[in-house]
Amino acid sequence: MENVNLHKSKLIALIIAAVGMISCFLPWWKVSFGAAFGLGGGYSINGLHKLGIVAFIAFIAAGILIFAMGDKTKPFGQEKTAVAASFGGAFLFTLITLLANSRFLSFGIFVALVAAAAGAAVVWGIVKVPDSPQSSPPPPPPPPTV
Repeated sequence: MENVNLHKSKLIALIIAAVGMISCFLPWWKVSFGAAFGLGGGYSINGLHKLGIVAFIAFIAAGILIFAMGDKTKPFGQEKTAVAASFGGAFLFTLITLLANSRFLSFGIFVALVAAAAGAAVVWGIVKVPDSPQSSPPPPPPPPTV
C-alpha cells in the first residue's frame, strides 16, 4: 500500500465509498409473486431510484473529495468535514429510503447503511486505522577496536 501514495485512512475511506457505490446497484427491495404457490415470479429493485440516487451521488462525492482536497499522503485534515458530510448524507438518504419503504427489504440497502456509517466513522477517527509497522532501526555500529 505504500506505492499508492495515499494515507491508510484515506485509502480505507475510498474503499468504503466504492463499496457504498456498488451497494446502490445491489437489490434494495425484492418482491416475489406467487412464492406461496410455487410460482417463481418476482423482481428486485436496486438503489438507483428516488432518494437512492442522492445516496449514490453522496458516495461518489466522498470518493472525489478524498482525491481533490488536501495532501493525500497525510491523514484527514481540512477535508475531514466535507468527506464526513458526504458519508453522512449517504447514510441519511439511505435511512429515509429504508424507513419510507420498510416492506420487502433486501440486503443492498443494509450494505449501503453500513458503508455510510463506517465511512463517517473512519473519517472522524472513531475507528482507528493501524499505522503501517515501521522498519526497525538499524543495529548500532560495533564499538571501535583499539
